[in-house]
Order: sequence, then C-alpha cells, then structure tokens
Amino acid sequence: MSIYELKPKFQNLLRPLVQKLAKIGVTANQVTIFAMLLSIATGLIVFAFSSNPLILVIVPIVLFFRMALNAIDGMLAREHNMKSSLGNFLNELGDVISDTALYLPFAYLAGILEPLMLAVIFLAILSEMTGVMGVVIGASRRYDGPMGKSDRAFVFGVLAIILACGVSAGMWTSILLVVLILLMVLNIIFRITRALKEVKN
Repeated sequence: MSIYELKPKFQNLLRPLVQKLAKIGVTANQVTIFAMLLSIATGLIVFAFSSNPLILVIVPIVLFFRMALNAIDGMLAREHNMKSSLGNFLNELGDVISDTALYLPFAYLAGILEPLMLAVIFLAILSEMTGVMGVVIGASRRYDGPMGKSDRAFVFGVLAIILACGVSAGMWTSILLVVLILLMVLNIIFRITRALKEVKN
C-alpha cells in the first residue's frame, strides 16, 4: 500500500488548473524546475533557522505544494503533448534533488541522529534510482511502496508538525527513522523483484 495509489483522484482535482496553465503557456519543464527550486529554497531556509522549531511549519506546506506540482507537470506532459527527453531527466533528477534538499536539514536538528537521517536520504535516492532502472531493463517505471516518495513526504510532513509544536526529538525519532529505513529496504526489494517479474512475463 502507498499514498501514491491515491494519485489518480488527486489528478482529477487538479485537472481544471492544469488546463488553465496549459492555455497560458506554462510548460511541464517549467513546473518541474520551479518545484525543485522551491524545495532547495525551503531546505536552505529550514537549515538557516533550524534553531527555531517553528520554521518547520513550512515543510509540510511545501511538501504538499510540491506533490501538487509533481502531479501538474506530469499531466501537462501527458495530456498536453509536452513530453520530452529533457523532461524525463528533469523529472527524475528534480525528485532526488528536492527530497535531499527538504530532508537533509532534519539531520541538523537537536535530538536527530545524523547517521540515521543520512541513511534515510541515501535509501530515498536509491529507491528512486531503482524505480528508474525498471525502464532500463524493459519494465515500467516502478513506484511500488512501502515508503515511496509520497509516503515519505507524508511522514516528514507529520514529523515537522510534531517538532514545530515543541515536542523534542529523541529516542522516538530514532525509532521512526529505523522503521523508515527498514520500509525503504523493502521498497527497493519490491521494485527490483516486480520489475524483473514484469520483464519475465
């Protein structure tokens, strides 16, 4: 199970906006680049003001906005004839760069074990790379859960809200990160095995 499975319903809500953006000449690549720059800027702001937990309030807002932008750029590409080879590069690299920019500042928060947070980020990158490898071997781009991109965004959004409310990080955050690590290892295994099965069939 993954929050990603709700994507079709989310896209239906966004479709009127996507049609308006296409009409005024907004391209899929422009949306992708904007989402990446927004994520980088947010990460830098959180890092710069990490001593004030309230700054984390912006993280779930940006994560949700970025999720909407990711859906919008895909719909512009597919439904308004904006697919391009450059767009494929921007889409995949943008996701990895955005995830890293948004999650890395958490490693510098008091009470967060940096090695665990860095392991989460590394596995997030590895998970997306594994998903892309499905296409390389002739399968589809794999988005299998658990703890895919949308799931990670949800977890870190909730974590940011809890920390912004004044709850101190500690043992509970370490346990959470360990659980995320284990789930992402499963994610990678599922993506590999299902891609291989898809090619075999």
